Amino acid sequence: MPASEPTRDEPLQEPLKNLLGGSTAKVMSEHLGLRTVGDLLHHYPRRYAERGELTRLSDLPLDEHVTVVAQIADARVHTFNRGKGQRLEVTLTDGSGRLQLVFFGRSVHFHKRELLPGRRGMFAGKVGVFNRRLQLSHPDYKLLDEESGRADVERFANELLPLYPACKQLSSWSIEQSVGTVLNTLQATGWRGLADPLPAALREQRGLLPLPEALEKIHRPRTKADIAHARSRLKWDEAFVLQVALARRRASETELPAAAREPVPGGLLDAFDERLPFTLTEGQQAVGREIFADLATEHPMHRLLQGEVGSGKTLVALRAMLATVDAGGQAALLAPTEVLAQQHHRSITEMLGELAGEAEQRGALPATGGGGRRAGLPGGAAQGTRVVLLTGSMGAAARRQALLDLVTGEAGIVVGTHALIEDKVTFHDLGLVVVDEQHRFGVEQRDALRAKGKQPPHLLVMTATPIPRTVAMTVFGDLETSVLDQLPAGRSPIATHVVPAKDKPHFLARAWERVREEAEAGHQAYVVCPRIGDEDETGAARGTRQAAGAAEAAGAAENAGAAEDAADAEEPPAEDGADKRPPLAVVDVAAQLTAGPLSGLRVEVLHGRLAPEAKDEVMRRFAAGEVDVLVATTVIEVGVNVPNATGMVIMDADRFGVSQLHQLRGRVGRGSAPGLCLLVTDMPEASAARSRLEAVAGTLDGFELSRIDLEQRREGDVLGQAQSGARTSLRMLAVIEDEDVIAEARQEATRLVTEDPGLEAHPELRTALDALLDEEREGYLDKG
Repeated sequence: MPASEPTRDEPLQEPLKNLLGGSTAKVMSEHLGLRTVGDLLHHYPRRYAERGELTRLSDLPLDEHVTVVAQIADARVHTFNRGKGQRLEVTLTDGSGRLQLVFFGRSVHFHKRELLPGRRGMFAGKVGVFNRRLQLSHPDYKLLDEESGRADVERFANELLPLYPACKQLSSWSIEQSVGTVLNTLQATGWRGLADPLPAALREQRGLLPLPEALEKIHRPRTKADIAHARSRLKWDEAFVLQVALARRRASETELPAAAREPVPGGLLDAFDERLPFTLTEGQQAVGREIFADLATEHPMHRLLQGEVGSGKTLVALRAMLATVDAGGQAALLAPTEVLAQQHHRSITEMLGELAGEAEQRGALPATGGGGRRAGLPGGAAQGTRVVLLTGSMGAAARRQALLDLVTGEAGIVVGTHALIEDKVTFHDLGLVVVDEQHRFGVEQRDALRAKGKQPPHLLVMTATPIPRTVAMTVFGDLETSVLDQLPAGRSPIATHVVPAKDKPHFLARAWERVREEAEAGHQAYVVCPRIGDEDETGAARGTRQAAGAAEAAGAAENAGAAEDAADAEEPPAEDGADKRPPLAVVDVAAQLTAGPLSGLRVEVLHGRLAPEAKDEVMRRFAAGEVDVLVATTVIEVGVNVPNATGMVIMDADRFGVSQLHQLRGRVGRGSAPGLCLLVTDMPEASAARSRLEAVAGTLDGFELSRIDLEQRREGDVLGQAQSGARTSLRMLAVIEDEDVIAEARQEATRLVTEDPGLEAHPELRTALDALLDEEREGYLDKG
């Protein structure tokens, strides 16, 4: 490979093509996303092999590119097609399993001469199956005991061999060679111009390696201690740089102007509190005080409100919105789906009762305060506010009226979907933005709504998915965090059981009996399915036929029409190679239940492909008790509140993630009667999927489940996608395992930014911020 001296002041910013040549750099860019020297050096080995160490071939995943270190047990040439064709079959072994390599064509004899029984090597390729045997077809390989190298044998005897995340176009050892070229070039220049993001005092205080030494040892370790020391240093890099960026974001928020929105004694908030038929929990009162203190400042609140399912987050948010209206401002609640927006609008209106302006004669009374505050509403309330709904499917007349109410200040509270973000939407004085289910929205959508205020409005982000402390510090580290972990009085316990339908079909029959029993007792139930059904057929034509089309991923966007109803639920980890049928569909299951075990009950369906008015009507009838069983997709995952619903059956539960199952389960047990959640699966008892389901059944603690969920999923799914949609910049740090590092880095970063907000005394850190945070991620941090 060609090597040349880096030309830029910062060597990690050097394009790879300047050091490796165009063809190798192009492959790395296109297939691995590696474009600079820094990208490559931060592409760390996923593990290390030792000479003589045999990879467990019994654990190889199907249909994935792998690199194995193994010994050749056998090599034979076979003929086929009446002797016209030849293939070489090589068998590898490691004591736990066997793997077959196969080569065809003119290269057979060349490989036959090299791949001799007894030799060891590294072999890379995509794992397939032929005649029930694991196989790599035409793999790349590198022998570790070549005859030309007695010195190689000695070198490999004690050397740790890095195995990199690779691709079909570039093997692990090709990446190793490229890394070696880059390291040699940088060492030859004495790492001139390298920006070390960690201040020297911090590095010395914690006994961390200098950055060049850490990069050398992570890629070319001599001992396992080298790897441990390098990891410690590089984890601190990632944690500290990200926490500095978040600390600067928090600091910049305190410099922005905002209108203080102090609660007014004797106003809407006091009137609402007086009408509450219950006492707020201690947690709700404490979080309320935190929020009101933020609202009273002349800098925008930037707070995350997270809590358990059913802990009363919406009530806390409503009290904040009423305080904002009392102070003359308007409040907007942004919801991810029309069903949830309609549910929020309905529940807020019901909670406000006569304080809501829905019943008043429009235009009969003048607005006061310019923020939707009303006086003398019909029905006896001395004050109130109009609550309006704005969604993309509203009729033209209703939409015009809602827009007029917002721009004139007639509406104090607006609940809406993405329609709130449109350019035509103008507020009189937007004072508070509440974002429900933050993970459903991109940052640009959130900021588009915040930009509609005369000054930056206060921001309250809500999530019903409990987040481990480390994730909150890493993903939402620019937000102050409030936690609700106390359930209101009157919430009933929820019993959860796994139903192994394939192993014990009589358990599933009993599940439907339990649903019927709940209905006969005057209660209602949900049945949740992973997908809607075959959109090319009518519901009647589907009947009871099992849909055979391509399966939607569990919880993936379910609405083919309205993007507002695309539920981007998480996908669980890949399973144990199980041969799974297409996921069950709402329309099929509803038809089967109506004709079979639930015949005679009032069964209806709800999914994202229904027209908005149809969805709203189904939910209205279900809430009114006119429907016994609602067969739905994950459109009911959050926000739906029907206290009379006590039962839930989740079909193909293994196709949902842990946190999503917890969210779904939270739709029952919301009244005085206990809830029942049945997780139906065909997966075998020993599978990872069953373990996840047993974990959900074993605890109602959403924070504990969120830890389990994160441990089982790639962290990039959580960290990169949660806010910006960008690839996570965390490659070494594990947010669950490295909690201490993250907490300490946050503390150090906050102290440094307080002392030096512009990082004037730390130019290397400023350079590292640019280098380690990609443009998309940087954009997210700038917007917040």
